[in-house]
Amino acid sequence: MTKPSLPELLHAAVTAVGGTERPGQVAMAEAVEEAIDGGSHLLVQAGTGTGKSLGYLVPALAHGDRVVVATATLALQRQLVERDLPRTVDALHPQLRRRPEFAMLKGRSNYLCLHRLHEGVPQDEEDGLFDQFEAAAPTSKLGQDLLRMRDWADETETGDRDDLTPGVSDRAWAQVSVSSRECLGATKCAYGAECFAESARERAKLSDVVVTNHALLAIDAIEGAPVLPQHEVLIVDEAHELVSRVTGVATGELTPGQVNRAVRRAAKLVNEKAADQLQTAAEGFERLMELALPGRLEEIPEDLGYALMALRDACRTVISAIGTTRDKSVQDEDAVRKQALASVESVHDVAERITNGSEWDVVWYERHEPRGGAAYRHSGASLRVAPMSVSGLLREKLFTDRSVVLTSATLKLGGDFNGVGASLGLAPEGTEGDDVPQWKGVDVGSPFDYRKQGILYVAKHLARPARDGDRGDMLDELTELIQAAGGRTLGLFSSMRAAQLAAEELRSRIPEYPILLQGEETLGELIKSFAADPGTCLFGTLSLWQGVDVPGPSCQLVVMDKIPFPRPDDPLMSARQKAVEEAGGNGFMAVAATHAALLMAQGAGRLVRASGDRGVVAVLDQRLATARYGSYLKASLPDFWFTTDRNQVRKSLAAIDAKARQTEAEGQPESD
Repeated sequence: MTKPSLPELLHAAVTAVGGTERPGQVAMAEAVEEAIDGGSHLLVQAGTGTGKSLGYLVPALAHGDRVVVATATLALQRQLVERDLPRTVDALHPQLRRRPEFAMLKGRSNYLCLHRLHEGVPQDEEDGLFDQFEAAAPTSKLGQDLLRMRDWADETETGDRDDLTPGVSDRAWAQVSVSSRECLGATKCAYGAECFAESARERAKLSDVVVTNHALLAIDAIEGAPVLPQHEVLIVDEAHELVSRVTGVATGELTPGQVNRAVRRAAKLVNEKAADQLQTAAEGFERLMELALPGRLEEIPEDLGYALMALRDACRTVISAIGTTRDKSVQDEDAVRKQALASVESVHDVAERITNGSEWDVVWYERHEPRGGAAYRHSGASLRVAPMSVSGLLREKLFTDRSVVLTSATLKLGGDFNGVGASLGLAPEGTEGDDVPQWKGVDVGSPFDYRKQGILYVAKHLARPARDGDRGDMLDELTELIQAAGGRTLGLFSSMRAAQLAAEELRSRIPEYPILLQGEETLGELIKSFAADPGTCLFGTLSLWQGVDVPGPSCQLVVMDKIPFPRPDDPLMSARQKAVEEAGGNGFMAVAATHAALLMAQGAGRLVRASGDRGVVAVLDQRLATARYGSYLKASLPDFWFTTDRNQVRKSLAAIDAKARQTEAEGQPESD
């Protein structure tokens, strides 16, 4: 039998999911097939509505090798496992003459731990939760959540936190889950045979397609101990998020609360001398942290260096002491020891990493708002360490021994793929060399007609935004735009403070348009309320720039208060910028402008989510029209019709609003 062609397979899959075949999707599938067959790498930009998940799933399934698909968001993981993969596999089965298996795999702490559930959490004196079900009164929210999880444990097949609805707080989940460091290991655990995390790993080993997240992909790359099964093809969806997720996994943190927790957990398992040594080191560290001022530490101050060495050495002593003492009086000794070891080892590793002082690491102090509760009684400061860049790590760990496809609606910044390529450790496209990964960038476009569906408006007449300066003119402009649009506005702000000020001010100026503010309710609930009522506006910061999918008349105006450059005092970003400059490059363009371009492209992408959508992206920052880098940022956005004419934009918004109202009125039942 002849092998079915890619167009035939794609057609079958698209029909099965009830979609429409689009030229961009076909072009993407062909480019993915070519990369996999040739063992090379591909960066593919596919605009919203292209149907990109089928654009990579069909050629990957047809190829027959094991594929890992890594995504950044839970929503996409669910869509792949619950909708796209089952239907695609069913549709391709008759033509492929085989039925590819698929599975989802996440980090261990995402799964319910039966040992924790049945044996309780090893006791922390401060938390007083040895038998968490006894200690948490059944009438309390925590107690109710724990009882509900105990019932759920009997019926769930996966033990996956995301399958528990409604969800529970992080605090409740922490009572029934373990990190990979705290896990006793399947062979030593009384519940090893039934373990949910182990079952998920076993399913993944037997599957043709494994769906995971960027964080687990990063752990797999960084820690050297393979978590993911061997695979020949890696597909990274939402690839614009990959660098920040990998950086997050490679970032270490030390706080007084965390160090004190390690002291408490270890104290009952080691001799008095070792316990005292760790206690003394912890007190010295805490005293220093009380005086810590936020900012980067280009050199480690002498007193901090001593405190970290004392912590490191005390942790080493405790680790060997835990290994040589047994205490039968401790209930569930193995779990208690494992939890204590995990706490002490994580403190040791960060203290040692900062003490060793790699030139590739950035170290800084951060201060947090103090919060209530036992875990937060200590100083609100943390000491953090992160890699200056993850590009070398990604080049070495990601692009060897397999074909990698990276896709997103925003990978082409300023007109080419080289900026994103460089952040992933790739040399400019077309560079030849023995150990240089070969890659190609392909933009398959979008099914939307951006020039007809959207306007990019820059409020050129506004004063240039100054950091923390008064932006009264911006608020006036925002008020008038919302009135012209009849509500229907998603406000994307560069800081939470700016979002709060704008919401407060506009709630009193235009009370007829309800304004929802991020943080006042869960993100899911806010987006649902925003989509349900066209007169409503939603204001917020970072997660709204990329997490909102509201097609239709509820979102016809997307406003950005200013170009979202990183804060000048962001230690990691400014260190990266400085490093590029010292190497002779343009640090501002390579770091700050790239960061802003990516966010703006994501933010502008919230406007047109379907072929019938119409609207305006308004940038209330004159620099997009006047500054030299403005053209680079504009070239990263969808190709909307561009204007700086404030009257024109108000007329357009009013016309779009009138059309939407007419459609809404026609759609109402007779009785209304």
